[in-house]
Amino acid sequence: MAELKTKVSNANVKDFLNTIEPESKRQDAFTLLELFEKITGEKAKLWGTSIIGFGEYHYESTRSAQKGDWPLTAFSPRKANLTVYIMPGFKDYQGLLEKLGKYKTSVSCLYIKKLADIDIQILSKIIEKGYTDMKEKYR
Repeated sequence: MAELKTKVSNANVKDFLNTIEPESKRQDAFTLLELFEKITGEKAKLWGTSIIGFGEYHYESTRSAQKGDWPLTAFSPRKANLTVYIMPGFKDYQGLLEKLGKYKTSVSCLYIKKLADIDIQILSKIIEKGYTDMKEKYR
């Protein structure tokens, strides 16, 4: 089994965020940092080279031999989008998503072009629900 490449590092999160371009995406990333820290009460950690994670859980896949550690919730200021990781997925989040604004999703990722496109209060509720659901599942 291959070892996971994305692991928590000792790199400084704010130093990483200061490298983000353009400036508008950098400002959105710092807003997300503040939001996630407030919601989770966790200190941000850099996972791999570009994921800012909060909390941690250990998982073992039921479909493969893969296992490892991953943040309970996270975000990444990627080139195309701000990616917010809602680890439980979105099955139980439809009511909130309907009120969010402009976004796309995949299995556990919420893709947002810029924070101005969404309702930040609804995003806060989604992050909080995802984080709480994961803490409950992996306590």
